[in-house]
Amino acid sequence: MRYSVSIIINCYNGEKYLEQCLKSLKNQIFKDFEVIFWDNCSNDKSEEIFKRFENDQFKYFKSKVFLNLYEARNQACKQARGTHIAFLDTDDFWHENFLSSRENFFNQLNQKFSYSNCFHLYELSSKKEIFTNIKLKSGNILNFLSKNYLVKISCLVIKKDILEKENFFYGNYNIIGDFDLVMRLASKYEAHAIQDPLATVRFHSNNYLDKNRKMFFNEYYDWFTRKKNINFSFVSFYHFFKFLSKLFIISMLPKKFLYMIKKK
Repeated sequence: MRYSVSIIINCYNGEKYLEQCLKSLKNQIFKDFEVIFWDNCSNDKSEEIFKRFENDQFKYFKSKVFLNLYEARNQACKQARGTHIAFLDTDDFWHENFLSSRENFFNQLNQKFSYSNCFHLYELSSKKEIFTNIKLKSGNILNFLSKNYLVKISCLVIKKDILEKENFFYGNYNIIGDFDLVMRLASKYEAHAIQDPLATVRFHSNNYLDKNRKMFFNEYYDWFTRKKNINFSFVSFYHFFKFLSKLFIISMLPKKFLYMIKKK
């Protein structure tokens, strides 16, 4: 069966928030989607939780070996039957209109990927706030993203044929694979933006990025020095170098200090 959207959920020991994540998909107003749940060798109750939702629309796949995050996403994408690919992390959840707000995007040809605003939810304080008040731009957004990278993986939808043309994610990355992909897309294709917050992204003590800041810096440095065959303006180059310098400083700070600042 052909679906409008395939939703990729990569899971490694995601039991804590998984039920809320999956319920948010059950509650979508737009129903023409499938869920590709890729179990990356979890050893908690993630499989048991997903099996309560499993049916012809919610599909379970288990990796034979543990894979890097973006290689796992690539393998999950190859199981997809939808004309569009969306991504949802197990600790995040969508609002009921996440997909229905994109129906115009699903039916037009020029814009090849869609992104939206979201809320940030801080587990320590239970504080919830909007991600950004900056106006999100549609169309050619490469220079915009070089200054304001405002794309969250759980807010991203891509036309499948374009994702295949770009050869999916760069599998060697563990943190910036979605950033690399989005910048490649933005250098070639037009974007579709939604200002409304359509998802909630959770911050907690086990966020992979927060626990691996040095890896984040090293991967971004690798990307910056290669730039993956993307031709940037001098202004964009400046913004990327500025962010690289910021990452270097952050990578040197104690994790407890970063946690206290970020969790509010």
